[in-house]
Amino acid sequence: MVKNKYLRYLPLASLFGTQRTRELFQYNPTILPVREEAEEVRIYVYDYNGQHFEEHRPAHVADCFAFRDNDHITWMNIDGLRKQDVETICNQFGIHALLTEDILSVGQRPKMDDVEGILFCLLNMLYFNETTRTVETEQISIAMGRDFVISFQEDGSRDVFDPMRNKLKMVNSKIRQRGADYLCYSMLDMIVDNYFVVMERLGEQIELLEEDVIRRSNTRSLAHINHLRKELIVLKRNIAPVRELINGFIRSESDLLEDRTTKYFKDVYDHIVQAYDFTENYRDMMMSMQDIYINNVNLRMNEVMKVMAIVTCLMAPATVIGGIFGMNFEAIPLLHNKWGFYISVAAMLFIPLIMLYIFRKRGWY
Repeated sequence: MVKNKYLRYLPLASLFGTQRTRELFQYNPTILPVREEAEEVRIYVYDYNGQHFEEHRPAHVADCFAFRDNDHITWMNIDGLRKQDVETICNQFGIHALLTEDILSVGQRPKMDDVEGILFCLLNMLYFNETTRTVETEQISIAMGRDFVISFQEDGSRDVFDPMRNKLKMVNSKIRQRGADYLCYSMLDMIVDNYFVVMERLGEQIELLEEDVIRRSNTRSLAHINHLRKELIVLKRNIAPVRELINGFIRSESDLLEDRTTKYFKDVYDHIVQAYDFTENYRDMMMSMQDIYINNVNLRMNEVMKVMAIVTCLMAPATVIGGIFGMNFEAIPLLHNKWGFYISVAAMLFIPLIMLYIFRKRGWY
């Protein structure tokens, strides 16, 4: 039932269309893309230490400046990007202009940089759209200083950090006892863990599609194979570079990272390597599924050709007999015999029956 459900609701036009392909390959690094200004910017500030926690909703970017250089760890989450606001807060917190440009850019490849006392990373959060059954991406930039972490998100209506927000409110949580580097690790860990949620949903579709391809290989099955292969491209494109990103934190010699936090980044690295291996496995499954589809189509074509060949062979005796008795000769056996017609018809029927028996005995059908 589920299988028919998702196949029925995905029209062939959307599966075979090129719109998704254009979305995958529309970014050109030599052309500076123009980001649309967010209609609304929402700012969330979480200021905390082991004994203290405050949550603020500043109305303006300038209200965040009061949290700089205090004795607490501060996480500023900027939902919605406007060029002026991003440049203002970056200038105030000593974030280099090149990093500001990366924050405002569109379609950046995930990466990690250490620039003038700021550890910066940029990657994509992934979501699975249940309606269109596609993988959606949202770029997030994270800048970490001595006692602050600033995150810049494109879409303020969703993220994956709710479990971390809940931990921040717990007095005895580990995140409350550690520094900004552990907060940065926690954010990356949440993002990577959500990759597995998206892969699980894609895996469910692949399993359902595999059953459909084996049972009946048709045009819709091929369309859905094409659709899922594109989504796996999105998945792999966003997951593969994150390995280098996490490895950059592990190998970094920045004073902002404590030695005891390195082991946590190694754990995230293990997770992202596992996620990448899953994408490779899914890719192999899709290639295998495409081979199954081609083999099934060829098998059905061979079955059709075999039936047509058998029918042609069975009709051959009748054609030969009819051709012989249709010759314009005077001395043809049974020509003037009153049973001649019935004998010829009986031969036309009896010979194919013998041929069917021989075909059956030899296992040709």
